[in-house]
Amino acid sequence: MKYLTSKDEFDAELEQAGNKLVVIDFTATWCGPCRTIAPEFEKLAAQIPDVIFVKVDVDEAAELSQHCGISCMPTFQFYKNKVKVAEITGADLGKLKSTVAANK
Repeated sequence: MKYLTSKDEFDAELEQAGNKLVVIDFTATWCGPCRTIAPEFEKLAAQIPDVIFVKVDVDEAAELSQHCGISCMPTFQFYKNKVKVAEITGADLGKLKSTVAANK
């Protein structure tokens, strides 16, 4: 699983993705719900190879997290063609799966 640590990496990832969906998991090591959903996020990444799944540790990438407007964890942001198309907060696997399916 790739971790983004800066706005430059974030911009490069969205640029390289082209018209593929990019799902970003904003997480923290101390966040219980983040640890709960992490294995499911990894499984989704393995099951859906045409979608790009990446993570951002909010403590390691505070500037990027602030740029993206993150105020709680986990937050999942969905980007397509460099534009944010959806965002969900909380460790809701059903909502995560349905949002991926609706936007890929």
